[in-house]
Amino acid sequence: MTTADTSVVARLGGETFLARAFGREFRIARGDATTVAGLLGWEDVNAILARHRLEPPRLRLCSGGEMLPQHLYTRPVTTRRNTVWNRIQPAALHERLAAGATLVLDAADELHARIGDLAAQLERDFRTAVQANLYASWTANEGFGTHWDDHDVVVVQVDGAKRWRLYGPTRVAPMHRDVEAPEPPPAEPIADLVLTPGDTLYVPRGWWHAVAAENGGRSLHLTFGLQSTTGADLIGWLADTLRTHQAVRADVPRLGTAQQKRDFAETLLKLVTAELEAEGVVDRYAEFRDATEQPRQAPSLPYVDGVPASPGLPVRLLVSRASVTRDPDGRVVLTAGGEEWIFAPQVHAMLTLLLDCRSHRLGELAQTSGVRVEQAAAAVTELVAGQVAHVGTVTT
Repeated sequence: MTTADTSVVARLGGETFLARAFGREFRIARGDATTVAGLLGWEDVNAILARHRLEPPRLRLCSGGEMLPQHLYTRPVTTRRNTVWNRIQPAALHERLAAGATLVLDAADELHARIGDLAAQLERDFRTAVQANLYASWTANEGFGTHWDDHDVVVVQVDGAKRWRLYGPTRVAPMHRDVEAPEPPPAEPIADLVLTPGDTLYVPRGWWHAVAAENGGRSLHLTFGLQSTTGADLIGWLADTLRTHQAVRADVPRLGTAQQKRDFAETLLKLVTAELEAEGVVDRYAEFRDATEQPRQAPSLPYVDGVPASPGLPVRLLVSRASVTRDPDGRVVLTAGGEEWIFAPQVHAMLTLLLDCRSHRLGELAQTSGVRVEQAAAAVTELVAGQVAHVGTVTT
């Protein structure tokens, strides 16, 4: 989507969507070609396929829920160092796609900057990790059959038309690791939608759906998968935080008396109950998830020994849910990627500006905080060394 466009959450309904539909019901926001102008084109897809060595399952062709053997559209190549990789054979690739296969590229956000920017926006909006997969098809064949996903998805139609038949869930909040599988879906869908360029669709996890290119025409869309955050995750976090207690670290008295076993269980019950009843436990867990979000990978070459004090250098954070606070001494604390950095109070404004994850010139950052460019460069050098910030080069 264009940078000037409203956010995906806003297009889906903003706060009303988050309060009433997120995790519960599907939502669709209609758009047009201008909505996705500049996001992704067929030449971008061609460039990715031509310039990267992509092995299954990162790149795959699927038909009827099955992944096609790689040898049907690639040829092994042995390098002079005797490593083997599989080169795409365009004619064979075209043949398989024309015959009904769907092309799938996982983690397209790591291969295309504009897709990565939209994924980062979604991470800020939904406060969770996001991965974008690319899907391209040319026939009415279903690449995956009727299925459900163990995570919510946001779909953006880029080119052509795609038909989505939604059947709803048959098990509330199913998980990848679960105690039982969902029942089969009903025979008739509860919604039959055709997405065209610029349309955005939200589908909660566990919703059965079937997808195919409309009328056998070509289709290109992106599916942004939102990492689920469940009660099981919160309980796992509590188990880690409770390791400070000796009773949690102690051996389970599996060879003890009946009374010893009851006492042990009662002690754990009191500890866990106290944590769950504490004010703001869900917010604390959400803050923990934000603080430990892993940064997106982006080296800052050629600056291997520090960031130069060049006002034109573009700087951006690589984590979408960092936070800037102050400690009791008034110093500035940036929390990002599971680490904390402590800075002088003067750089508070520049660090706050970086929280939008957009590129800002080093000179702009320095001016915002009223510090010298050298001081701003020193602060950014620490963040680059911590792998949570990226510095580009000055372009003319």
